[in-house]
Amino acid sequence: MNVEALHGKFFLDTNILVYSFDPSEPAKQQIARELVKTALSSQMGAISSQVVQEFLNVAQRKFAKPMSVTEARRYLNTVLFPLCQHFPSIDLYDKALMLREETGYSFYDALILAAAIESGCQTLLSEDLQDGRTIHNVTILNPFS
Repeated sequence: MNVEALHGKFFLDTNILVYSFDPSEPAKQQIARELVKTALSSQMGAISSQVVQEFLNVAQRKFAKPMSVTEARRYLNTVLFPLCQHFPSIDLYDKALMLREETGYSFYDALILAAAIESGCQTLLSEDLQDGRTIHNVTILNPFS
């Protein structure tokens, strides 16, 4: 994916952050690293508290070399905290339930989509959802396709 092709605010799903650490998928790792770098430097990238939670869980439990607490705290403060722009509310959960019914996505995927919508993002970058689908003015793109 050409990161210069992104227009407006964009939301990073957890898998983007995870791939930025995955040496077993070098092409995906390079794309993911560019997306995270662009998200931070442009201040146009966003994540939600759900992404923070999911990433830290995976990084400490499922990475080939799990992150230490010190490494996780450093990443939290330098990457996750600056990108985290959305926090849950009752309205988010209500919107996610409605999106789940509308799209057929899992509840957790609907929460990611709802956070992207509420954050005012034009694009949701995710490998897990339907590439090219637009829902409530948010277009889902798989940056690895």
